[in-house]
Amino acid sequence: MTRIAQALLPAAFGALVLTLWELAVRLNEIPPYILPGPLTIMAALWESGPELLQALSVTLEVTIAALILAAVTGAGIALLLAQSKLAEQTLFPYAVFLQVTPIVTVAPFVIIWVNNVFIVLLILAWMAAVFPIISNTLLGLKSADPNLKDLFRLYGASRGQTVLRLLAPSALPYFLGGLRISGGLALIGTVVAEMVAGTSGARSGLASRLLEASYRLELARALACFALLSAAGFILYIALDVLSRRLLRHWHESARPVESI
Repeated sequence: MTRIAQALLPAAFGALVLTLWELAVRLNEIPPYILPGPLTIMAALWESGPELLQALSVTLEVTIAALILAAVTGAGIALLLAQSKLAEQTLFPYAVFLQVTPIVTVAPFVIIWVNNVFIVLLILAWMAAVFPIISNTLLGLKSADPNLKDLFRLYGASRGQTVLRLLAPSALPYFLGGLRISGGLALIGTVVAEMVAGTSGARSGLASRLLEASYRLELARALACFALLSAAGFILYIALDVLSRRLLRHWHESARPVESI
């Protein structure tokens, strides 16, 4: 099978599923307030496109800000934990706490303590996104070749030189792997935060518009919001994957093309 055919397989499968969905809705005469067909959803998306895209831009603004914040703080925390076994044993459980705590249980307290809606959404999305970066980066920092560590120590390299020239390159593939995971989690965290925080008005995100449509039984509009969120998450993952390959393609095995046997 050629590469072009392999690339077209997901699109062909998706088109088949949408066609069967549309046929099932029409043949069974399912009303649109129960299950709209793909054509009805596309019509709703076309009709409300500018409004929904504006709401999507608000959601993506929080998502990207939370992802950047998670990348910076996550890498910094991982570097701190890698310097001392005692620091790792003391602080890493709190990073796990961030991961396992449901956002919806923390959101009411953050809403009470913080007046700015954007900051509320940013904090909650950051909580959802930061742990994979901490965990993966820490693993990468601890995976540096011990022989190279001894060599750096033998030549009298400073701690800064060791971090920049040995530990950072060793951790970069792990950091980028965590970043790809955190991209989707940041979007999920933003969506959940918007739903819990109950944002409204011109600066409300797409998740809020989805809730509004579902409350009014406008399922076609709600599913149009869902489709836009899914597409945004997919594009975000692809962008982070391309970034990872660009940074690693000349020196790391994970970014090299797989040769057929």
